[in-house]
Amino acid sequence: MTFMRTTKRYLSIMLTALFMLTSLASIQAQAAMVGTGEAIAQQQLTVDRAELKSMLDDQAVQDKLASMGVTPDQVEKRIDSLTTAELAQFNSQLDEAPAGAGVVGIIVLFLVIFIITDMLCATNVYSFVNCVN
Repeated sequence: MTFMRTTKRYLSIMLTALFMLTSLASIQAQAAMVGTGEAIAQQQLTVDRAELKSMLDDQAVQDKLASMGVTPDQVEKRIDSLTTAELAQFNSQLDEAPAGAGVVGIIVLFLVIFIITDMLCATNVYSFVNCVN
């Protein structure tokens, strides 16, 4: 009889401890609806980055960047670090540019990207640009 009581007691203590451990260690998952606008914005961001990176394939752009001492890999990293607003602004500037100013516009775009990343202290390409911080 005492054996059954002690067994029940130890079993109840172990089950209580196991229950407390599993309930404390469980991770709660949060689910939310993703709006159509958010999904479209994310896809547009991906498309905009891909368009900018495709402009790097132009040989004239690569030659100009090489003459400035910047590699295409550095430009790709900087394009990846752009925010959504910055990327939208650059794309709108490219859309408004005249058709013949493609290469010049692209080069100016990358120069502006370099200046912005220098101002945000992400890079140090130009010595005349000071960090905002």
